[in-house]
Amino acid sequence: MKKVELLAPAGSLEKAKIAFMYGADAVYAGTSKLSLRSRAELNDDTLEETIKYAHSIGKKVYVALNIYANDSDYEEIENQIEILKRVKADAIIASDPGIIMLIKERAPEIDIHISTQANTVSLHTAEFWRNFGAKRVILSRELSKDRIKYIMDNKPDDLEVEMFIHGAICYAYSGRCYLSKYLANRCANQGDCAQPCRWQYKITAEEVNNPGSKINIDYDEKGTYLFSSKDMCLIRQIPTIIDMGVDSLKIEGRLKTDYYLATVVRAYRNAIDDYEKLKSEGREKEYDASKYLKELEKVKTRGLSEFYFSDDKNQDIHDFDGKSENLEYEYGARVIEKEADNIYRVEIKNKLSIGDRLEILLPNSIDECAFNIEELYDIKNDKPIDTINPGIKGQQVKIKIPYDLVSGTIIRRKR
Repeated sequence: MKKVELLAPAGSLEKAKIAFMYGADAVYAGTSKLSLRSRAELNDDTLEETIKYAHSIGKKVYVALNIYANDSDYEEIENQIEILKRVKADAIIASDPGIIMLIKERAPEIDIHISTQANTVSLHTAEFWRNFGAKRVILSRELSKDRIKYIMDNKPDDLEVEMFIHGAICYAYSGRCYLSKYLANRCANQGDCAQPCRWQYKITAEEVNNPGSKINIDYDEKGTYLFSSKDMCLIRQIPTIIDMGVDSLKIEGRLKTDYYLATVVRAYRNAIDDYEKLKSEGREKEYDASKYLKELEKVKTRGLSEFYFSDDKNQDIHDFDGKSENLEYEYGARVIEKEADNIYRVEIKNKLSIGDRLEILLPNSIDECAFNIEELYDIKNDKPIDTINPGIKGQQVKIKIPYDLVSGTIIRRKR
């Protein structure tokens, strides 16, 4: 059985390391200006370091160069392609035909992955991109399982297919939105989205015979988050997706926290591995998504939806109240290193106190691994303390943990 790739976001070198630690086979990254994420933390040097690290452990890095470019952008794009050629990026993710032509001319040895921004929704379009030199197409999020299966059953054997399985959904079709440019003069298609789809709106109407009058037609007294969508979650559909033969399963979220990344990657890694094992033993009907879904519900979401995967007429996709769900847990700490027997130095992310309930995100299992804080020590003088707040970025503390952990392990706190 073909091994499916789990692809995770990496907004920084540290996030790439966390993604790999928790089971990603590859990450996608990009420097800020040319990759539709202007707030990403990577620059050319850290991108090169990320690629070197990934290759040293047998993993891959795909680099996003997927803006829709103006002519004034092309000098920088040419320079970026030369850098990616030098550092041996595993693939470039692009959507603009002009950029794709330039990649083919300047770095023909680098695989081209067609971004979801290119709106690949049909077999004919997939074949076009393959004939134009693409190694892989990333399907539009709007496709149903029947349409994906048709593409998988009829595509050329040498064309890979990638699809999104988890994360934020744009209100716009395949993410090609102009609302941010209109309202905030920040262009989403050049990496500077202000996310106006997440804003709260109040809607009014004017009476025909009473100019200047305003009648509220709000969803409720607070208004409505008219354009905000729920988050995609296809954890229940892992068997269907794997059985269709999709090559790569993609998690969205280059700007998400380390905690979000570790939680989501770990859940899907275990789900994929468990199903593949069950299938190899002829027990695929025993796949149970509930335990993985329980994990995914321990990070903030806008609500979860399968979008159009199972039903292309699905209406349960809107996040009308604008409130994050699943607030029972929060990012607690990240292990820096072991200091002594059961004593670890950790970087704290939220307030920790004696008696708090913490859960450890083990990299290779979703089995519960929890404990209550019994001992905290000041990092400077080793004196016992009762509580600590993250007053400064990188605030650290020593903590007694009754498990053997590796550096980088993520710990969550139950509120």
